[in-house]
Amino acid sequence: MVITSECDRFQRAFAIASMSPALSIAASLSPDVRQDIGIQVLSRSQPISHIAATHQVSRKFVYQQGDKAQRSLDESFAPSQGDDEVIFHLPVTKNWLYQLILGLVLICHSSYRNVVELFRDLFDTSISIGTVHNRLEAAAATATEINQTQALSSIEVGLHDEIYQSDKPVLVGVDAASTYCYLLKRVEHRDEDTWGWHLLDVMAQGFDPKYTIADGGSGLSAGQKAAMPQTPCHGDVFHIQQQFEQVANGLARLAQGATTQRIKLEQKIAQAKLTNSMTQKLTIQQVKAKRREAGLVARAQDVKILCQWFSLDVLALAGPDLAVRQELFDFIEAELQQREGKQYPTIRKLRKALHNQRDQLLAFAGVLDQKLAAIATSFELPLQAVRDVCLLHRKPNTSNAYWERWTQLHSELSRKFYGVMEAVDEALKQTPRASSMVENLNSRLRNYFFLRRSLGDSYLSLLQFFCNHRCFLRSRVPERVGKSPKQLLTGQPHPHWLELLGFERFQRA
Repeated sequence: MVITSECDRFQRAFAIASMSPALSIAASLSPDVRQDIGIQVLSRSQPISHIAATHQVSRKFVYQQGDKAQRSLDESFAPSQGDDEVIFHLPVTKNWLYQLILGLVLICHSSYRNVVELFRDLFDTSISIGTVHNRLEAAAATATEINQTQALSSIEVGLHDEIYQSDKPVLVGVDAASTYCYLLKRVEHRDEDTWGWHLLDVMAQGFDPKYTIADGGSGLSAGQKAAMPQTPCHGDVFHIQQQFEQVANGLARLAQGATTQRIKLEQKIAQAKLTNSMTQKLTIQQVKAKRREAGLVARAQDVKILCQWFSLDVLALAGPDLAVRQELFDFIEAELQQREGKQYPTIRKLRKALHNQRDQLLAFAGVLDQKLAAIATSFELPLQAVRDVCLLHRKPNTSNAYWERWTQLHSELSRKFYGVMEAVDEALKQTPRASSMVENLNSRLRNYFFLRRSLGDSYLSLLQFFCNHRCFLRSRVPERVGKSPKQLLTGQPHPHWLELLGFERFQRA
């Protein structure tokens, strides 16, 4: 009995020892290999023993992977359960319904009457428009308090503009870096006193930027000069570029119309049987048409070239220094003055706008020059070398010219090249030229404005709070995705906007 017992123990020990390598190999197999084994078992393309030998695992392990694959296949093709199956239970309370009202209005852009209809049809609950209004007013009171207590001292560049709702101006202020909206007020006038008054309000919250960017509005610039005399106001390049392009396109349409008119006149002369007097009269008209066409075509081409120079050389972010830009700016203004005449008031209006805003429009170039000079000092390089790296950003990085110049600069700057490239790229990103963030905010607010004929301060405060505390679902700037403007401004996370308003969010168990 003892011998038999010892033999049994020896056999079991030998079996375990012989199986341990296979067990260790099986444990180390990746999910992809396990899946491949299961597919081979289901396909029955090879014997089980052959599959086990190939992967150096036991037949039992192979059968287990086959069973897993079969269960997954059965689940995939199993008949779907009914749509009436309860997925989870939702405790509907008054506070939850109040959250739903806010979500419908702020997230879904629903009107008051649509909220009432949804409550009636989906929840069998009757509410009034007054109830919807009162809940929004209660939330707006909390939102206004949060907006007014936010510190604005970290804003370096402010963007100001005026948007309109039902012919009434709405003053807007946005942080260039974080897109945080610190000013959103409906006013009766957009004059110096109105702008100055509201700028003083945000200054009480610590608003003290290095400079601001705004269009050529006289009331806006005068109000800032009165309230913040030490803060420069740079010009917005977007609006002036748009005006220049509109003038160029208008002249191109006039030139095209003159060409069409000349062609029709020539066809009329060729097809008609005319007397000598009529032929002479039409010939004179043809000469005048050709002369008018030639003048318009030349003028349109010249203005188009000036517009391209203005956009690509004068107002381009990566460009020459301020002095060169000013010289080019004056040249373009002089050329426009030669072509304006009495028949082209749009050119005269554009030229006057350029003359009145030159220093403001080119102010960003002075800021960029200072940053490039600081980079040159930091890397102990000549300023022109850093400027050459900056000008490299004018070329598309998919062109041969870009990489040829990249190779030359890399050879010249050696080990400092990558550091300079990174510093210049960051300087360009941190030098805004336009108040386009205000236009972006305007496009988002339009979805709310069109639902209401009049806007109250409480409603605008609620929209301001929501836009500042709602996280970006997508953005061209990767650093903004999944973060709110408030988080980008402060660098600190914050609770969900519903929780900030005093609600407790529903979470599934």
